[in-house]
Amino acid sequence: MKLLKSSLLASAAFLAAVAGAQAADLPIKKAAPIEYVRVCSAYGNGFFYIPGTDTCIRLSGRARFEVGYAQTDSRTGGSGDTTGYRGLARINVDARTQTAYGTLRAFTRLEFASRTGSTQGIRSGTQERIGNAFQALGQDQVGRVQQFVSTEKAFIQFAGLTAGRASSFFDFYAHDFEIMGGTGGSDLASTNLLAYTTKLGTGGLSATISLEDPSFRRNTIFSQEAQTSPAPQRVLISTDAFGRPVFGAVDVSQRNRVPDFVGVLRYDAAWGSAQLSAAAKELNTANFIQGYATPSTRRRPPPPRRRSAS
Repeated sequence: MKLLKSSLLASAAFLAAVAGAQAADLPIKKAAPIEYVRVCSAYGNGFFYIPGTDTCIRLSGRARFEVGYAQTDSRTGGSGDTTGYRGLARINVDARTQTAYGTLRAFTRLEFASRTGSTQGIRSGTQERIGNAFQALGQDQVGRVQQFVSTEKAFIQFAGLTAGRASSFFDFYAHDFEIMGGTGGSDLASTNLLAYTTKLGTGGLSATISLEDPSFRRNTIFSQEAQTSPAPQRVLISTDAFGRPVFGAVDVSQRNRVPDFVGVLRYDAAWGSAQLSAAAKELNTANFIQGYATPSTRRRPPPPRRRSAS
């Protein structure tokens, strides 16, 4: 039995030695190379190559918090609040690919916010008007809590073309400051557009022509003769045979029939930039609503005829 055990152990040791010698002669498989994220310096800081592609991308964003206070002496409506709060989140995605015809760029900016407080707090009626923000409808919250979602930017640029949602080319500087809904620029929302930009000469002069969606850049249209009555508005449309006014009703909501035409001449240099902008915009409302036209007073009866004595 001892002899059998010794023989088995010797055989096992011999096989292990032979296997080790053969394994040393076999080629060693190299591990697959790990593709680390590479920095892309062609378009500025923060860009890196998407693994497996020639596309450079930059991810960025920010978070912001605001508090506003305004003293109030009234409890009518929602104006009893004296404080308002706003938390803002912004996400930017900028992707660029170099092609034989130039740089192909896709840019997206999304904004999310939560606002609280009355009209004296940080609550933007402008954002409600253009459809970016919606009021809460919970108990004791109507008009005082607001959720905000906006596709602020989403455009493609290639070979001088810009297509998508972007700031109007008419704007030279639309700043980013807004508090309590009062601002000189940031409430000018981006719009949907199709534009072409070309360089003029070898300097910093360029020209742009842009076709832009007018829906996001409207101001309310009122008639000078409009009366204070519920919509549709009553406006003076004519006078009757006796010179008395005749009022009718007109649909004052603006129609989207043709785009805004924008032309720009711009100069960029080391000291800064200068721009000359021009635009043509159609202001169009509906026709007078049939059946609403009514005279302000009834027609006077004709005067009686005089009888002459025979």
